[in-house]
Amino acid sequence: MIRLATRGSALAIKQAHWVEGRLAALGERVELVLVETQGDREQQPFAAMAGTGFFTKAVQEALLAGRADLAVHSYKDLPSQQTPGLEVAAVPERADPREVLVIRPEFYDAGFTPLPLKRGAVVGTSAIRRQAQLRALRPDLVLTELRGNVLTRIQKLRDGHYHAIVLAAAGLQRLALELPDLALVVLAPEVLIPAPAQGALALELRRDDEALAALLTELHDARGYPAIAAERGLMAAMQAGCQLALGAHARRVEGELELLAWFEGRRVAVRHPTAEGAAYLALDALAER
Repeated sequence: MIRLATRGSALAIKQAHWVEGRLAALGERVELVLVETQGDREQQPFAAMAGTGFFTKAVQEALLAGRADLAVHSYKDLPSQQTPGLEVAAVPERADPREVLVIRPEFYDAGFTPLPLKRGAVVGTSAIRRQAQLRALRPDLVLTELRGNVLTRIQKLRDGHYHAIVLAAAGLQRLALELPDLALVVLAPEVLIPAPAQGALALELRRDDEALAALLTELHDARGYPAIAAERGLMAAMQAGCQLALGAHARRVEGELELLAWFEGRRVAVRHPTAEGAAYLALDALAER
């Protein structure tokens, strides 16, 4: 029996069940271990919260204490610094990394591109990366804090607290949500650069668990991982936490990794054959701007 630690939100449990299904296909039995994290308990703005790893630290502590054997995280939530005694053993195939603008229909305005929102619309998001990029794209928008899980955020939008909100496409897809009463606009990475590793899952375990690590190689997407490694590599090179206003999106182009990055109003695009090379080229380019 593999004890799989996860947050208790609907999306986190959905992700954990997906991992459970993959392990079941390999003949393994899985038991979910639900963990409440700081980010789940505290609903204040991220900037006002102490520490790092708001959605991951408590899950990691369950691993270190032996209450679980394996943890599944949204990779974008993991701090760049590796936790002593733990390692990410597998990153399965990535879901859609893009951002989605979810809009109340009366505030949709196709005349404004690339963000089809009426002038002065109130947009909810707590990620400072999203806030900073939205402010640069549309200074007229009113940006306000938005906390809660995906379903809670959507309900707050429906209740009229916001005119639009920004969500990760991967979360909407994994929850298989149908939102016919709302307008959904998928934003290309060139418009709103997502968080490093957005849409990817990280499977983390104790470093001494060699048997489980070997099993997890079956779940690792070796082909897609270099793009994620480039994004996380830039994050690590900047010694960044998941709340830094850093956007990074990599893709393979003509045999090289193209890394698009955004930080504090600076946008760069670089290419290199390796993930490490792309990360450090982007770091240098951002420093020169």
